[in-house]
Amino acid sequence: MAKTKTPKVFAYRRENGRVGIRNHVLILPLDDLSNAACEKVAYNVKGTKAIPHAYGRLQFGKDLELFFRTMIGTGANPNVAAVVVIGIEPEWTNLIVKGIAKTGKPVVGFSIERFGEFKTVEMACWKAKEYVQWASELRREECDLKEIWVSVKCGESDTTSGLASNPTVGNAIDKLVAIGATCCFGETSEITGAEMVCKERGASPKIGEKFMKTWQTYEDMIQSHKTDDLSGSQPTKGNIRGGLTTIEEKAFGNLQKIGKKSKYVDVLDKAEAPTGPGLWYMDTSSAAAEAVTLWAAAGFVAHFFPTGQGNIIGNPIEPVIKLTANPITAKTMSEHVDYDCSAILRGEMTLDQSGDNLLQMLIRTCNGRRTAQEVLGHEEFVLTKLYESA
Repeated sequence: MAKTKTPKVFAYRRENGRVGIRNHVLILPLDDLSNAACEKVAYNVKGTKAIPHAYGRLQFGKDLELFFRTMIGTGANPNVAAVVVIGIEPEWTNLIVKGIAKTGKPVVGFSIERFGEFKTVEMACWKAKEYVQWASELRREECDLKEIWVSVKCGESDTTSGLASNPTVGNAIDKLVAIGATCCFGETSEITGAEMVCKERGASPKIGEKFMKTWQTYEDMIQSHKTDDLSGSQPTKGNIRGGLTTIEEKAFGNLQKIGKKSKYVDVLDKAEAPTGPGLWYMDTSSAAAEAVTLWAAAGFVAHFFPTGQGNIIGNPIEPVIKLTANPITAKTMSEHVDYDCSAILRGEMTLDQSGDNLLQMLIRTCNGRRTAQEVLGHEEFVLTKLYESA
């Protein structure tokens, strides 16, 4: 990466000033009942993307707040040019529309009640066609790399993760933060065992304590379910196969993703957007699809995903850049890998060089290169649910 100036990328400048690296027209279902209608619209109107999900009915309290924050944030993400929202009834549908509309991007909502599915799909198709043709004429413009919000998470970690692929991400994150970028890490459960070290990486003692409160809330939840440990879930069977025997080993390898210099400036709730540049912590699940969905809803437009044994996670709107340092994974699962950094372990490449290579892959992705998960159609959209339904 250039040392004297901020690198440039070509991306889409949205109405609210944010920068996106994709130009999706979303057909967004408010609820599970509206999935079929959204999929019919996406089938009829090429260039649109429906993202069905399982929730949206009989939720309440903080769970409902998280649902609305996730759905509105998904439509508001800078990788999205325009949105058609479809719901079973008008009130909640309009809440989503109004939330997305605050970005200034084109958005419209349709409700199935009083119209039926045939008429709703017809109306939505006409508007989707209009949006696709409008979005197709938008052009990328030169932007600073620091305007690209980047989230990070690992999956199916093994010994090579903590030794090379996670530190590669950390090296890149340090460089991004240094130029004024906005970055975020999370995975609350997978910091268990290294929580005191993570606390010290806060920008101030107050921020460190805020993280500890978040982590302790998670720990208390585990204890409330009479779970003495995370055996079978943390570390996973894949982690164990890859040589990680304890959650502590996994946790210290996990923290390599935030580099050596950067300190997180604050702690975010699930799907909450940061309010300024720097490294942030978000309270997320360690389930890959859930976590990336939350980061996309918070406005992040690109994701670094180091994997050891091989995780094939993707996201419908936030491109996932997959890297591995495991030579077996790089060979046997090459169709899922964007960057092979196993040369570090052979002594053929330095960590600093590897971080620069990952940043170059980020720049290429911003400029239009499709990630492996995009090419293969991995578009896992999984909402985080806090409570049982009412």
